[in-house]
Amino acid sequence: MLTTEDPLLLRHDDARGIVTLTLNRPQTFNSLSEAMIDALQREFDAIARDEQVRVVVIAGAGKAFCAGHDLKEMRAAPSLDYYRQLFARCGRMMMSMQKLPVPVIARVHGVATAAGCQLVATCDLAVAVREARFAVSGVNLGLFCSTPGVALARNLGRKPAFEMLVTGEFIDAQTARERGLVNRVVDAAQLDAEVERLAASIVAKPRTAVAMGKALFYRQVEVGIEAAYEDAVATMACNMMDDCALEGVQAFIDKRTPGWAAR
Repeated sequence: MLTTEDPLLLRHDDARGIVTLTLNRPQTFNSLSEAMIDALQREFDAIARDEQVRVVVIAGAGKAFCAGHDLKEMRAAPSLDYYRQLFARCGRMMMSMQKLPVPVIARVHGVATAAGCQLVATCDLAVAVREARFAVSGVNLGLFCSTPGVALARNLGRKPAFEMLVTGEFIDAQTARERGLVNRVVDAAQLDAEVERLAASIVAKPRTAVAMGKALFYRQVEVGIEAAYEDAVATMACNMMDDCALEGVQAFIDKRTPGWAAR
């Protein structure tokens, strides 16, 4: 069981299937230590097996969302093999989050820098406070943020993403929204309510449709358009045969609420 001393806090809303994972190293602006990466990996592995989960929210304790990797930890025993293993573990954790069958929402306040910005970009959705700031600032230390760049390039246009990577400069929340890094920007007092609205909208939809759709969404963006349509056709046909879809379409025809939505 996780405690307040753990690098990651877990909260389950069992009634609705919403899991909140809170990065819990506020003294280091929630930097991604090896222990935190491993804790996130364990939780994502568990969530992937739990068919009751509908939405995951990633939050940060204290004054920031996440300041990236723990540089003191990284510098303690430098070796090429260590760095390869560390970045591979972090990359696997990020991919595990994307492969979850449920949407993941980033709840962003303060700063999200380097691998913290990568975490926001890897989440399926993101809600940020107006004061939030984002950067991939490793280049300022002589370290190009190559792994965060993978996620950034799949969220932003190429030139805005590359500008962030080569300058290390911060962008504000509104700019992040305009460039596609976050979905919604709200006042700090409204952050939890806006995350809740987004999560509730997802929970109201059939889990099977969302899971099939999320998997297809990420597969198709990585292939050519013909292959994307072939995959989409097969996915949509299978989805249409699901009981929830059949009921939803019939309810639309009958001008009534679907049985699964009325529960």
